[in-house]
Amino acid sequence: MRTLRLILGDQLNAQHSWYRERNSDHLYLIAELHQEQRYVKHHVQKIVAFFISMQRFAEALSDAGHQVVHLTLDETAEFESLEQLILALCQQHQIEQIEFQRPDEIRLLEQLRNLKAPAGVGLREVDTEHFLLPFDEISKEFKPQRSLRMEAFYRRMRQRYGYLMHNGEPEGERWNFDSENRKALKAADLEKIPQPLCFSQSTRVVLERLARHKISHFGEIGDQLVWPTSRKEALQLLEFFCTHCLPLFGQFQDAMTANSEHKWSLYHSRLSFALNAKMISPAQVIERSIAEFRAHPELIDLAQIEGFVRQILGWREFVRGIYWINLPEYPTLNALEADRDLPDYFWSGKTKMRCMEQSLGQSLDYAYAHHIQRLMVIGNFTLLAGIDPDQVDAWYLGVYIDAIEWVEMPNTRGMSQFADGGLLASKPYSGSGQYISRMSDYCKSCFYDVKLRAGNRSCPFNSLYWHFHERHKGRFANNPRTAMVYRNWDKKPEAERAAIMQQAANYLDTLNEL
Repeated sequence: MRTLRLILGDQLNAQHSWYRERNSDHLYLIAELHQEQRYVKHHVQKIVAFFISMQRFAEALSDAGHQVVHLTLDETAEFESLEQLILALCQQHQIEQIEFQRPDEIRLLEQLRNLKAPAGVGLREVDTEHFLLPFDEISKEFKPQRSLRMEAFYRRMRQRYGYLMHNGEPEGERWNFDSENRKALKAADLEKIPQPLCFSQSTRVVLERLARHKISHFGEIGDQLVWPTSRKEALQLLEFFCTHCLPLFGQFQDAMTANSEHKWSLYHSRLSFALNAKMISPAQVIERSIAEFRAHPELIDLAQIEGFVRQILGWREFVRGIYWINLPEYPTLNALEADRDLPDYFWSGKTKMRCMEQSLGQSLDYAYAHHIQRLMVIGNFTLLAGIDPDQVDAWYLGVYIDAIEWVEMPNTRGMSQFADGGLLASKPYSGSGQYISRMSDYCKSCFYDVKLRAGNRSCPFNSLYWHFHERHKGRFANNPRTAMVYRNWDKKPEAERAAIMQQAANYLDTLNEL
């Protein structure tokens, strides 16, 4: 072998130009690494999903005629780092050139760029060939430490790729149909939620390996993994979404329920793990969904498809730009000086707050929650309670199967926690219990009363909402998007304001008991 080509666990892109021709001089390395289990504590389904996907990708490459070495934790246990492993393989196979696809997080990129290759061995970095915005153009679209808005970026990307465009203008003469995509699920809607397409890869072998190496993890897992772990399965899930979920995706994309056995899946694509592991490309997902919209306009209206395209072409590409352009400072930002500890129920799901019990419990059961559960329930709570963003970041990065730092950190530290001071969002995504009540049925069976702002059974989100805005009044009172909040607060009688603030203080003192 002359060239060692490294494939990371989130680089399972079978369409990459590397694989267009077979070359016996090229050795592909796919390895389970102990270092990747130590930088954060992961949900067990996340670890198992990546390990199974890596194994299946290695087998597919081998079947296609490529030279592949797939190493499990058993074979890599003696190596403290990825660098040690690569250097050992260089010596074993007389490697002359090391090649790697650019990692999507700074920790691994720096590790590989700083790799001390043996004398005479070259080091070459190539693109992952996955994203719609080329890496070299991030610095053109984004500027460091400058507030940017997704909507303007999204429109430029629509124009660039021509998605849902007609003669240079957006179809329907509107760029954004978000206002039409905020419908809650009624009782009659619950029966129509499709049974999710799930897969059934055995987890036993990987779980035994994790136990053998004493890998620390959390969360629930069964005998079978429900997530796609191959390109074929990812494409099947894409087809399922287009035919069964897309017709109602948009209008129910923000909805939540506790009263359906399919409450965890609803109409969401659940493609985020397959996308972030690069089993499928964003272009393929967008173009297949638009094709379904074109073929069935009687079933899928423009609001449904636009909401889905916006998530992938807009948000997904946008947060990647925010991440890279604001390094290395971004992981340290804490604009609101939040410093409380994450409550214990984030690891157990045991809380009297029904919305948190459902959202945390689902996250622990499936390593998944949809964007409103992540943002407006769990993230909203940690924002209002002033939880340390380092702890929030670590929890989100560990718990979700699709969480890789480039996509997790801007969504969490930026959009959810406003710790970046507004680089990503123009206002904090804060909400009282009324928002949760409007978008879900959680509050109907909750220990707390969503109609109360003070008192022992009052909804914690209500008093914490007002406490949050009062303690950050200097930052947000003059923000045009939050000024109305303060006008409404100032209209309340002084005694009511005092009772709300006292209730919030009581809850903040007893966060672990809520």
